[in-house]
Amino acid sequence: MTQAELIISHLKEIRKRSIILWKGLPDVYYTWKPDDAAMTALEMIRHVLQADYGWNIIINKGDMTNYRTPWENRPYQNLKDELEFAEPYRQIFLERIHLFSDIELSTTEIIHPGNGEKKILGKYLLRTGYHESVHAGQFLSYLRTLGVERPLIWY
Repeated sequence: MTQAELIISHLKEIRKRSIILWKGLPDVYYTWKPDDAAMTALEMIRHVLQADYGWNIIINKGDMTNYRTPWENRPYQNLKDELEFAEPYRQIFLERIHLFSDIELSTTEIIHPGNGEKKILGKYLLRTGYHESVHAGQFLSYLRTLGVERPLIWY
């Protein structure tokens, strides 16, 4: 198995578990948030999903100066709508990862525009999974706070 295949497998596993969590949230709580500074549950879901679009620009060394997301001004509806809209961007992101060679993943430097830090591409891609995992933990705390039964993702 190549490094790219392992990274893709890792990212797919994380997303699978995120979707299990998200499906555990009753629709009535989509706009709930723990405090005024936090994202609503549906905003957090969108934040995770739209990140694939941005990651793809970054790993292709695109210009993020005037970054605009396809989700801009898109109304929030429900989980199904968010997943369907995000799917083509997810596939483009994963397909691009698949094109990287082991050498590229081990030597290419990526500069994250948010903090200017240089990362090796393979490690950077693994950190995108960490980003989603952190939000999965936040989402679990949302469910716990709401008293909603938390789906089992630890199998």
